[in-house]
Amino acid sequence: MLNELLKAFFFIFAAEMGDKTQILAMTFATQYRVQKVLLGVLIGSALNHGIAIALGSYLSNIIPLDKIQMAAGIMFIVFGLWTLRNHDEEEEKETRKSYGPVLTVAFAFFVGELGDKTQLAAMTLATDANHPIFILFGTVLGMIATSSLGIFVGSIIGEKVPELAIKIVSSGIFLFFGTLKLFQTVPKSYLSEINIILYFIALSIFVYLLLRPIFKAKRLGRRLPMQEAAATLYIQANEIKKAVDNICLGESQCGTCSGSKCLVGFTKRALKSATEDGIYILPSEWEELPKHNVKNFEQGKVIEALALTISHLMNFDNNMGENYVVNKVRLALETIAFGETLSFDGNMNNYFKNMKKRNERIYYRVKKRIEDLNKENNQ
Repeated sequence: MLNELLKAFFFIFAAEMGDKTQILAMTFATQYRVQKVLLGVLIGSALNHGIAIALGSYLSNIIPLDKIQMAAGIMFIVFGLWTLRNHDEEEEKETRKSYGPVLTVAFAFFVGELGDKTQLAAMTLATDANHPIFILFGTVLGMIATSSLGIFVGSIIGEKVPELAIKIVSSGIFLFFGTLKLFQTVPKSYLSEINIILYFIALSIFVYLLLRPIFKAKRLGRRLPMQEAAATLYIQANEIKKAVDNICLGESQCGTCSGSKCLVGFTKRALKSATEDGIYILPSEWEELPKHNVKNFEQGKVIEALALTISHLMNFDNNMGENYVVNKVRLALETIAFGETLSFDGNMNNYFKNMKKRNERIYYRVKKRIEDLNKENNQ
């Protein structure tokens, strides 16, 4: 039983390293509490893999074991090659509906894994399992482990992520065990020296063709998907931090610095936790904003920081959790600009209508600056 659980965990962990769902987990962790993200991963992957394992167990009762083992070997080789695909040109569609954090993540993972290599791997593992329920436990634990690692890696920031090495190692694991399984199950008459040589030549050609565009992209300086996602978070948080730092009046004008008791000091410290410590979801002690002390902050600088913050929410995702660092910055800047926070349910149209009601002049200035930022980003 334990062997089957560990085997399932090992293969799913290898399959998901650097895959889109690991990046998805990292992205969701910027919006919701990590615990809720991982609970959603557990529910979504349990449903997805449960279906696959039930089907795999059924197949094992109607197809001879040696044929199943041979098919499993072929599937592992396919998974190994699949892992080396270049994702640069793929369009990943992510679910962003307001079902609540856990259901949103669960639904995204359930849909994202339909027909994916990890679902097929779960099905393949179940075909020769004595205890399918332990295969399910192993695959779900594997998904949670890779998602946790994706969240952790994202907090360290993408430039340090050895994603190419991860791809090669993960692929190598599948290719090794797939080849081993084939050698154990293919009739001995087929295992001639020439056939073995031809097999490894063909496999090497496939690996080369799949790795070539990845190496080309690396040579041209393009980032791989996980690096891109993490780096985007880091860059945008830094841009907002610079704009917020620019608002600060300094002790020469403001007197003794009150630190986090000041709205600007609060936002500076929150953004520092993201850019320096990789903490994008703030702990519970950050939930309450400092009391609004009216200070002579320059309105243009406040509008610049607010526009950058809203632009990030529009372009990265507009359904963030309350403790996401950029949302906390938004609330603090709104308090400075309008004297109060604005209601925000993820719907940008409603949000801007609300802003316009509070202060039409600031609304037009913020909208204009966001338009300029979008033009700059598209150039």
